[in-house]
Amino acid sequence: MEAGEGKERVLKQRQVLIFFVLLGIAQASSQPRHYSVAEETESGSFVANLLKDLGLEIGELAVRGARVVSKGKKMNLQVDKQTGDLLLNEKLDREELCGPTEPCVLPFQVLLENPLQFFQAELRIRDINDHSPVFLDKEILLKIPESITPGTTFLIERAQDLDVGTNSLQNYTISPNFHFHLNLQDSLDGIILPQLVLNRALDREEQPEIRLTLTALDGGTPPRSSTALVRIEVMDINDNVPEFTKLLYEVQIPEDSPIGSQVAIVSARDLDIGTNGEISYAFSQASEDIRKTFQLSAKSGELLLRQKLDFESIQTYTVNIQATDGGGLSGTCVVFVQVMDLNDNPPELTMSTLINQIPENLQDTLIAVFSVSDPDSGDNGRTVCSIQDDLPFLLKPSVENFYTLEISTALDRETRSEYNITITATDLGTPRLKIEHNITVLVSDVNDNAPAFTQTSYTLFVRENNSPALHIGSVSATDRDSGTNAQVTYSLLPLQDPHLPLASLVSINADNGHLFALRSLDYEALQAFEFRVGAADHGSPALSSEALVRVLVLDANDNSPFVLHPLQNGSAPCTELVPRAAEPGYLVTKVVAVDGDSGQNAWLSYQLLKATEPGLFGVWAHNGEVRTSRLLGERDAAKHRLVVLVKDNGEPPRSATATVHVLLVDGFSQPYLPLPEAAPAQAQADSLTVYLVVALASVSSLFLLSVLLFVAVRLCRRSREASVGRCSVPEGPFPGHLVDVSGTGTLSQSYQYEVCLTGGSGTNEFKFLKPIIPNFVAQGAERVSEANPSFRKSFEFS
Repeated sequence: MEAGEGKERVLKQRQVLIFFVLLGIAQASSQPRHYSVAEETESGSFVANLLKDLGLEIGELAVRGARVVSKGKKMNLQVDKQTGDLLLNEKLDREELCGPTEPCVLPFQVLLENPLQFFQAELRIRDINDHSPVFLDKEILLKIPESITPGTTFLIERAQDLDVGTNSLQNYTISPNFHFHLNLQDSLDGIILPQLVLNRALDREEQPEIRLTLTALDGGTPPRSSTALVRIEVMDINDNVPEFTKLLYEVQIPEDSPIGSQVAIVSARDLDIGTNGEISYAFSQASEDIRKTFQLSAKSGELLLRQKLDFESIQTYTVNIQATDGGGLSGTCVVFVQVMDLNDNPPELTMSTLINQIPENLQDTLIAVFSVSDPDSGDNGRTVCSIQDDLPFLLKPSVENFYTLEISTALDRETRSEYNITITATDLGTPRLKIEHNITVLVSDVNDNAPAFTQTSYTLFVRENNSPALHIGSVSATDRDSGTNAQVTYSLLPLQDPHLPLASLVSINADNGHLFALRSLDYEALQAFEFRVGAADHGSPALSSEALVRVLVLDANDNSPFVLHPLQNGSAPCTELVPRAAEPGYLVTKVVAVDGDSGQNAWLSYQLLKATEPGLFGVWAHNGEVRTSRLLGERDAAKHRLVVLVKDNGEPPRSATATVHVLLVDGFSQPYLPLPEAAPAQAQADSLTVYLVVALASVSSLFLLSVLLFVAVRLCRRSREASVGRCSVPEGPFPGHLVDVSGTGTLSQSYQYEVCLTGGSGTNEFKFLKPIIPNFVAQGAERVSEANPSFRKSFEFS
């Protein structure tokens, strides 16, 4: 059922379409409307008003795109689209446009483009008296024998007037005389021929020559005139006139005949002898066109072609030839020349409407309206029209020889922005002639393409500590559109992360996509960040796209190594105890340093820069461990100061120094008190002796007492350091667990280091604790720490 309803709807649509097509054809083929205007009327003069004839209202002509077109001829009319007045473009010369043809009618069409409709019309050009009669020969010679009887008529050369109707030649007059009067005779084609009629016999001996003035008058108001001299020579008697073998010669000649070709040969004979029998041939009543086109031999009567023929201009010629004998008698004949048409004219194409720029994505749009004509006749004048097959355009025939050019499929400027259409018009003659008319149609842009980045994501590398406003890279997007639709503006898109201050980090040049760092970047604070940039065109509506930009900050060697252990904070130095019985390679301490940089900028190396006694201690280059280089002797000084250089692997390298104080003792049970650096050397030696004596007495008396004394000495030292700036552990988040490093190497079995590793800072920092009491004292220390927690804290240090 739905299929049946669809077929019925399609049938109704076809019926409506056929109705409008038939209606347009009926309107175009209706009787033409007639208008008239006098020739030589000034340009811009009013001819008629088209609104009433076309059945339109004021303003509809402009809306429907009214224009005046003609077929194969120049049109000298224009239409005022506001008032509907038909006006002249220039003065019209009826004689130039139509020649002797009367009436002079110029057909034209009124074209309405939207919707397409044609109205046939004719403009009749009325003749005015703007030409005077003209005698081609200012002197007319007549040789009349004296034997001619009265009443004989003599045909004389007529005057010619380019005007027609009443303005054409209407009358002749002759000057008063005794021998002749004027007789006017109408020819078969309506031409008035002047004839002289002899009133009385001539006497050569009395008057051998007669001069008369012939006046030609037209019928205009006021009339125009011209004169010619008629000179009559009285001849001796000649009683035979020349007679042509045929009074009518019919000749056909192709229009492409070369100049000098023979058209015809006329022949006349005269029964007289002598000069009265000598015949000469001349044109009679010949127009200017005939005299320019043909040449007549006065002796032989051969009619030759003087100039090229053109069938499209003149199809036939009627040539009157007069044969005159020596006595002045003459006879006439007619040569009827018919020009045969050849296919020598290619078709002519007249463009009425042309739209050479159209926006893309349009379909079924009118591009051009034109007409094709051929001045040849028959098949030589029939034409066909075509365009190239590979174009998205359709050529449709319209009324008579009019065609329309329309878009068949939607255009895409990005695929093709210009079309060169060749309209070929070919006639059906032999050989076929054709004309090619080229038109260029430009496809204007529509904003149908969004900008496209050259990459979906960009990775930029910036070395830290850059100068502000540094150009760090560029993004680029292109738009396939043109003009303002292809102008791209770049911008930074808002971030989803509110904690990243993008506006203070980078900026973008809206015109070229250059990215700039607004401030100096710090690798240690921000290693990388990413954001999105947008590219929008200037079309309406604007189209846009976006791309991801990832910025990686490259590390620079801008941080010197920082010594964590031993601390270099200007407080009282921490002294490392080394037994004199230590073996070579004994681990004294470990210099711990960190570098805030990364990569090779954070690779640290250690070297001993300065020592109290060179050669006694050495520093391992890769881990900063300070070890003894040889066996210690009694002569070695008890107190040593080592300066360790910590250097990174950057370019240029940065460095820091750490000072390590080492005290050589005979055993860990000997209490000692560090003396100020400023004390004299003898005081240092005496203090050391006292400490050694006390230690030996304590060990020999009671081991437990030595432990208590050792603890007391440590507490006293801690109290003193606290008063002058003791060695303390830096503040920081330390984990709760400890990693024990057993002294199985160079340290004694009863000595330990506790190492604190930080787990939350993210800077790879680690801290060392100073040696704590031997294992066999740990239980006593634990009991003490349980009673006094602060005591245990004072016992641990970094």
